[in-house]
Amino acid sequence: MREIGIGLIGTGFMGKAHALAFRAARAVLGDVPAARLELLCDTPAKRAAQMAEQFGFSRSTDDWHVLVNDPAVNIVSITTPNRMHCEMALAAIEAGKHVYCEKPMGLTLEETQAMARAAGKAGVKTMVGYNYIKNPAFEHARGLIAQGAIGTPVHFRGFVDEDYQADPESAWTWRARIEEAGLGALGDLGCHLVSMAYGLMGPIESLIADMQTIHESRPMPDGNGRGAVENEDVASALVRFASGAQGILATSRSAWGRKNRLGFEVHGTTGMIAFEQERMNELQVYQNQGPAAEHGFKTILTGPAHGTYGAFCPAPGHQLGFNDLKVLEAGAFLREIAGGDKFGPDFAEALEFEKVIHAIAASAREGQRVTI
Repeated sequence: MREIGIGLIGTGFMGKAHALAFRAARAVLGDVPAARLELLCDTPAKRAAQMAEQFGFSRSTDDWHVLVNDPAVNIVSITTPNRMHCEMALAAIEAGKHVYCEKPMGLTLEETQAMARAAGKAGVKTMVGYNYIKNPAFEHARGLIAQGAIGTPVHFRGFVDEDYQADPESAWTWRARIEEAGLGALGDLGCHLVSMAYGLMGPIESLIADMQTIHESRPMPDGNGRGAVENEDVASALVRFASGAQGILATSRSAWGRKNRLGFEVHGTTGMIAFEQERMNELQVYQNQGPAAEHGFKTILTGPAHGTYGAFCPAPGHQLGFNDLKVLEAGAFLREIAGGDKFGPDFAEALEFEKVIHAIAASAREGQRVTI
């Protein structure tokens, strides 16, 4: 396939990120098919037309059904609010399209399972937007652990904090409503942390958790009273991995001062590795080697020696950004559709991440350990 037609639904922050990624993927990576920005969908029709021109799409529509059934569209990119993901993905799969969907896949675990089943039955390719695990620094951490650089991993400590819901007077949005967003901090942020934990430590076997809604109401955008916040602002879990290792997962959307503090520590029998997304081009490594007087953390700055970094820049320390990770994600999907190796996570793999966040919510409600 020399060109792959892209259909994009949604033109917000993630819609723009997808458009930029598909436009840049071949220029950056070289060995991927060209992405043809074919059809963009948003409402109203005037906005769809304006954004299609801005993003570089050939055509626009205000009807997503038209997009998923358009014969020139090969990949359907879904960047809409969460409640629309399942219906759109199932329709695209039924139309024989490959699907690139932002997380979380569904509002409920049942929706997510239906999406994974449908994709598996149809044999189409799928990708879910977990671009943080495409970071060359993260990939290097995985490699170090696999090589035994810190011995046997025995404990994982992970956190993901932002402050976009820290102010109790911030306006109510659809993210506060279960029928629109599903889970709160877990669905928006916590699933990214779970994807990292899985990549570094393997599957989670069981957990016990708690969660809290800190601000139970927010002012309505039109100034007419306050709306209820139906989902969680913070959640924490003690987890047990299938390997026998243990860990802690914590997430908050109400953490003042934190903008994108997605990070982890992996403790091993001979050292540890630490990472924080707010310093996404750095990896901290401690190894119990040499004289005790010289022990300390080593800072590794990502550079062309770290896999896909070199596709962007020939010099270390020049930094990659969030949208660069989206380019790597989109490029990997284009390559897979053209017959290359699967990079993932696809719907089946992302289902495992969402099993964990729903297990955290279930454990918090039930007050007991949940086996996944």
